[in-house]
Amino acid sequence: MEKLNKVINYQNLTSDLIELLNKKYPDGYQNHVIKVNTPKKDSFYGVTLDTPDTSYLIKVPVKIDSNPEEFEEKEFEEEETITPDENYSENSEDFENIPDEES
Repeated sequence: MEKLNKVINYQNLTSDLIELLNKKYPDGYQNHVIKVNTPKKDSFYGVTLDTPDTSYLIKVPVKIDSNPEEFEEKEFEEEETITPDENYSENSEDFENIPDEES
């Protein structure tokens, strides 16, 4: 017997399907969302869920950042600047303090 294929909205899931979804994606489904293009040139986002008799494509709400330039510039400006150690020389070779691998 072939499995049924169903598309269902997340809000319409039964408690049993929600429980199965939580078991399949214990850390959340955010990294498993796929974009689905419809024949009407629309699209939606969903995740898959299989039961013994049905294969579900569950429509899930997705928030997309429409303008990535909205990030605050101060987030990037506050990064710590690392300055080189004035006693360090790129040409210096200090092998005396390296332990032997066999020890």
